[in-house]
Amino acid sequence: MGQERARQASARQSDAALVHRPFSALNRLVTAPQGLAPRRVRGNTPAPRVSAPPPSDSALFLDAVAGVKPLGARDRERVAQPVPARPNRKVTHPDAEALAELCDLVSGSAPFDITDSDEYVEGAMVGLDPRLLRRLRGGEFAFQAHLDLHGMTTVEARAEVEAFLTRAYQAGKRCVLIIHGRGRNSKDQIPVLKSKLTTWLARGQSVRRILAFTSARACDGGVGALYVLLRRHRHIKRPIRVTEGAKS
Repeated sequence: MGQERARQASARQSDAALVHRPFSALNRLVTAPQGLAPRRVRGNTPAPRVSAPPPSDSALFLDAVAGVKPLGARDRERVAQPVPARPNRKVTHPDAEALAELCDLVSGSAPFDITDSDEYVEGAMVGLDPRLLRRLRGGEFAFQAHLDLHGMTTVEARAEVEAFLTRAYQAGKRCVLIIHGRGRNSKDQIPVLKSKLTTWLARGQSVRRILAFTSARACDGGVGALYVLLRRHRHIKRPIRVTEGAKS
């Protein structure tokens, strides 16, 4: 009797093993009761981690100066003040510089290029045609009036030079001769009037009327005299007369 029951139980277990039960494990997948964490099923991917936002600029600055202490009133005086910035140089257009130089040449306010030595002196307005200066130096322009400064003091000579140049310019003369001497009768034989005359011509009252001056040829006084080339009078148009055979 007992053996019969054992055989029957063994037969039922064998039959149960042969039966397909696809939902037998469903009860284990049911949501766990409230308060208990659900059981993790193997094979599921973990949730991605959320990265923290980067710190702001103000937070970084406050962190960098966390240990900084403010200076006292006396300590601030010991800190050197910053060097003041230099003002920017105004950029001048090249055309404006050329126009200003042209205006100086027309008005007579441009400086002179002066070459001075013991034996020779020469001066010309900046920008003057060098060919014109070369012709003046060679005596190609016949002088139309002359002034002799021998025996005059410096004060007398300056007044005479200014008056002479004014008269010559108003008369429309273009080339004149001024004889200043070689200083042989002066103290230490220094030609005082020569250096003074150069200054008067380059910076005197008649500077606006003068184009150039140069030491004369030997036949006209040499280093003791100066050819002076005057500007053309605005109301008098008279060409410069060239002496025939002046170079001979």
